[in-house]
This record gives sequence, C-alpha cells and structure tokens, in this order.
Amino acid sequence: MCELLGMSANVPTDIVFSFTGLMQRGGKTGPHKDGWGIAFYEGRGLRLFQDPVASCDSEVAKMIQRYQIKSEVVIGHIRHANVGKVGLVNTHPFVRELWGQHWCFAHNGQMAGFAPPKGFYRPVGDTDSESAFCDLLNRIRQAFPEPVAAEALLPTLIEACNEYRRQGVFNCLLSNGQWLFSFCSSKLAQITRRAPFGPAQLKDADLTVDFQAETTPNDVVTVLATEPLTQNERWSLHQPGQWSLWRLGECVASGRVD
Repeated sequence: MCELLGMSANVPTDIVFSFTGLMQRGGKTGPHKDGWGIAFYEGRGLRLFQDPVASCDSEVAKMIQRYQIKSEVVIGHIRHANVGKVGLVNTHPFVRELWGQHWCFAHNGQMAGFAPPKGFYRPVGDTDSESAFCDLLNRIRQAFPEPVAAEALLPTLIEACNEYRRQGVFNCLLSNGQWLFSFCSSKLAQITRRAPFGPAQLKDADLTVDFQAETTPNDVVTVLATEPLTQNERWSLHQPGQWSLWRLGECVASGRVD
C-alpha cells in the first residue's frame, strides 16, 4: 500500500511540517520506498515534484523541506509499488488538463485486474491508479463538457469511487485547485487546525512546531493523511465509504456510501 497527504487551507500555507513527517515513512519509518511526489497549487498554476526513489533519501525531498512553498491546496503521495514498475512514469500524483484546469490525483490501494474502457484520457504508465484517474476524468468529461461547480460533480465522483472500491481498495485525493475531494475505502485520517493554535509533534521525526507562532487567528488548515502524522493531537478517522469535499480548509460537504 501507499500513503496519502493532502491539505486545504484558507490562506497560502506551507506543508513542510507534515511533509517532513510523511517523508520518513518513505523507507525509514515505513516501507513506502518506491517513489514519492507532491503537487502545490498556486492560483491556476501547479508545481509538481516527483522522484522514483525513497523519499527519506531523496535530494529533491530535502530541497522541498527547505523551500517552504505556500499553497491553499496540496496533494502528496509516497509509493509502495504493488501494480506497475518502480519508475517516474508510475509516480503519483498524476496530473491531467480538464476545462483548462490542472486536475491532480493520488491513490492508495490496489484494484486487481482493473481494466476500464478506453476514452479521451489514457494512462501513460501501467498502474491501476493512473487508469482509475483517467477513467474518472473520462466520466466527468462525458457528463460535463463545460465547467460546473464541485457540488454538481459530487454524484459522479462518489458513484465512480464507490465502483472502484468494490474492485479492491480505493482511498484517493482529487483536486482542480479550487477544492479538494477525498474518498476513504479503508483508511484516511484528518485534522483541522484553527485558533487557538498550539504545538504539534511529529510521530516519525524529532520535530515540534508551535502553530500559534506561525499562524494568524483567522487561519484554517485541514491536513489529510493515511495515518495520523502527529502524536499529541486528536485526528479524526474516516469511515469506509466516507467522502468529503474541502474548500479553504473547511469541509463543505460530506457523506458516506455503503
């Protein structure tokens, strides 16, 4: 399996603290050593960094920890390969253009024998994850040739994700830069930080941050991860079939499918 990292915030925020914790799980405190990637939305632009090596040893990952890129929406991933070879082409997150927007997707899980029909979007690599992303975008493109609000997309997103999870395990994060959609098939955790802020200590690294010194009273930041990243905060665990839509750090819609 792999691990996911997502962030939705109401102000441009750096994710160095959470990213530092996740990177340790890529070959040091965890087995996810088959590549990693992270995408930062900046307005209509998208910064994408990927490396097909263990994140704990990656020089690119170390650069990002120093860079402190600020964004309102972030999607990250560390890979433990089970479908598809280890290589840059199979490294998450995956990105495609739809409606003149960068759509970004990362998946945790495995779908045995997944073979969706061909459409406009086709995978470049050989993972079930990228195939699912392309199939999802093909469904959206067919149903909505022109841009619609995220709320109008929800039935299509939820139906597709529910179908995918019936074929295996399908935890995912999806965004077009304006919102962040999450779906839990087996495992996903979330924490929303808002005033009054306090200190947070990572589980996987000797690092503590006092968010009160790093934020303003109006900041709202939600972090999603496969497993909680800190050991002194209360994370909410999502239930199988639970989906959520996040915008500016807040959950604006949620539900659960059987």
